[in-house]
Amino acid sequence: MKTAIFGFAGSGKTELFQALAGPGSEHNDRAMVKVPEPRLTPLVDLFKPKKVTPTEIEYLDLPGGSTKGEGLGQRVLNAVRPYDCLLAVLDHFSGLSDPDSQRRSIETDMIIADLAVVEKRLERIAQDKRKAKNLVDPKEESLLEQVQAVLEDEKPLRGDPDLSSRPELRGFCFLSAKPILYIWNVTEDNLEAEVRKEHTSEAHLAICAKLERELAELEEQEEREAFLQDLGLKGSALDIIISTTYHLLDLITFLTAGEKEVRAWAIPRGSRAPEAAGAIHSDIQKGFIRAETLSWKDFQAVKTFKAAKEKGVLRLEGKDYLVQDGDIITFRFNV
Repeated sequence: MKTAIFGFAGSGKTELFQALAGPGSEHNDRAMVKVPEPRLTPLVDLFKPKKVTPTEIEYLDLPGGSTKGEGLGQRVLNAVRPYDCLLAVLDHFSGLSDPDSQRRSIETDMIIADLAVVEKRLERIAQDKRKAKNLVDPKEESLLEQVQAVLEDEKPLRGDPDLSSRPELRGFCFLSAKPILYIWNVTEDNLEAEVRKEHTSEAHLAICAKLERELAELEEQEEREAFLQDLGLKGSALDIIISTTYHLLDLITFLTAGEKEVRAWAIPRGSRAPEAAGAIHSDIQKGFIRAETLSWKDFQAVKTFKAAKEKGVLRLEGKDYLVQDGDIITFRFNV
């Protein structure tokens, strides 16, 4: 779960990164940020574990970024390519540039970069076909031609999830196929600014990075609450950024609980029980027998695992079970 933070020079991306990473992050460009998970609390109250572990998202603050109107630059585009999710910061506070124009410039740069990758690969395929037709995978060629058509229509690939999610295309790491969160960096008095509506694998939030960084620097909870109260705010926007990133990555959470540890685990939506077991350890996946499962809704109703067994809502699921968000699971395995 890796997310790259980038933007044009002066957009405030580093301030936002420092807010997410917390105090002491001034000399770092990477941070592991805990994903808020309120469902851990009742399990902690029940088991009193020695350790509590939420899921985490890694954020990278990419240095540089060209001046607005000059494009992001190839170095930035190459740097974001390995990341699962993108977080682009737009300047909506200085008045020097239209933020939607910045967004369009970012999208154009990614589309052009993807188109260059496709054209280079199709040229290589054409050369191989002249040598011998059996050197070419016709399915790959057909998919790339479909990708090319979308990009030449100046549309990002994330708008066609059926095409962009094809496993044959995974190795290309297309930039415009990646889920992206646009942060419209506003002033403190413009937090209600209207931003674009969400699109497929794309979200938009209005955030004041300066305010969030100042809030993160306050050590005491009482200080933070007083700061927010003075501004008339209910809470920090950082949790919204983190949860939105999590949503864009199309992840769900399952939980494990016991006296040693209560923990949240992130897995892709649609994962089956053995794949969830593999998130804990590959040996558990290899030796998977059953998943003792309690849904979050049932746990809320019965409150304890003893009551869950008595009421018959603690289930034994097999290899084909699709794990649901909030499931509390104990894996039975043999290695």
